[in-house]
This record gives sequence, C-alpha cells and structure tokens, in this order.
Amino acid sequence: MHGMQAPSHLSAPHPATRRMWLLASAAAVLAGCSSTPRTPSASRTAPVARSGGSSARAVDPLQLQSDLREALLARTMLVVNTPYTYGGNSPEGGFDCSGLIQWAVQGIHTGKLPRTTSQWAQSSTPVQGRGLQRGDFVFFNTMGSNYSHMGIFVGSGQFVHAPSSGGTVQRVRMDNPYFAKRFTEARSIFA
Repeated sequence: MHGMQAPSHLSAPHPATRRMWLLASAAAVLAGCSSTPRTPSASRTAPVARSGGSSARAVDPLQLQSDLREALLARTMLVVNTPYTYGGNSPEGGFDCSGLIQWAVQGIHTGKLPRTTSQWAQSSTPVQGRGLQRGDFVFFNTMGSNYSHMGIFVGSGQFVHAPSSGGTVQRVRMDNPYFAKRFTEARSIFA
C-alpha cells in the first residue's frame, strides 16, 4: 500500500504483528511451487520417497537425450519476464516454479510430465560426479521441504525460476545469499 495513508481512526500495526504477517505472506507466496496446481489436467504421482538423506528416489525417471538441453534452455529463456501466477503453467497465464519447468519440458518431450516440485524430483536423477550442467534442475528448501522450490540451471552460475507473487520469471545467481543458503540438490532429466 505504498503511497496510501491509513484513515486516522486506524492505528498502525504493532511491529511484531507486521513481521508475522510479512513472514506468513512470504510463505504463502512460495507455497505455490510445491503445491498441487488448480488445473484438472495435472498429473498426480506418489509423494517423494526419501532415501539416505535429502535426495529423492527416482521413480520412472525421464532419460532425455543430452542434445535436447539447449532446446530446453532456449524455450526457458523465451519466457523470462513472464509474471508469476500461483498454479500457472503457460506464458499467457503466467507461471509458478514447477509450472515453468513443465511448460519448458513440454517443448522437448511429448510424454506425460510431472507438475509439482516433488514430482519433478522423483522424475529426475541426482547430479553426481559430473557436475551441474546447463538444463539440470536445481532444488531449494524454501518452505521446510527439500523440494519446495526449483529452477533450471542455465550456466555461468545462474538459474531461471518463477520466484513469487508479484515477481516475474527471472535469471538469478546460484550464489545469491537467499538461494545459496537454501540450495538442496541438483537433479537431471538427461541421460
């Protein structure tokens, strides 16, 4: 409510109340990334099965050809600056974080795809040994779950994601203090 003044009969909220409201608002904004979308066509799979710590067990992982990485990135970059929309999965309707991933992968794969961040974790395999490559997924714990937010690594230490309400799809550095503290794992859908 920048630029607007409260009527004189209303008092300003207590600072602690304001902080609680801001934290609750931030949590609600990022919750769209790990929530089931409001669209009836969303695929639904079993919840993430955890094994040996923070890594999800891949259940029927996608194994796309590596030469599709650049096509995935090109499609992803087409929608930078598209508004964030909770449950969104199209350039016209906006994106949440997993909706962005679903839309981007639909451009290179015709099969049924996951929708939520935890479903994407199950449909991908951990990046181990070879290191993070362009087109790999990066996951973050923003809501108390290892797979509550995700993006696509684009190289040069950056990833693209749909951040939150009021934001747009954007490119962000992996060493950004907020995301560096919350990074949980990199996973891949490429063989």
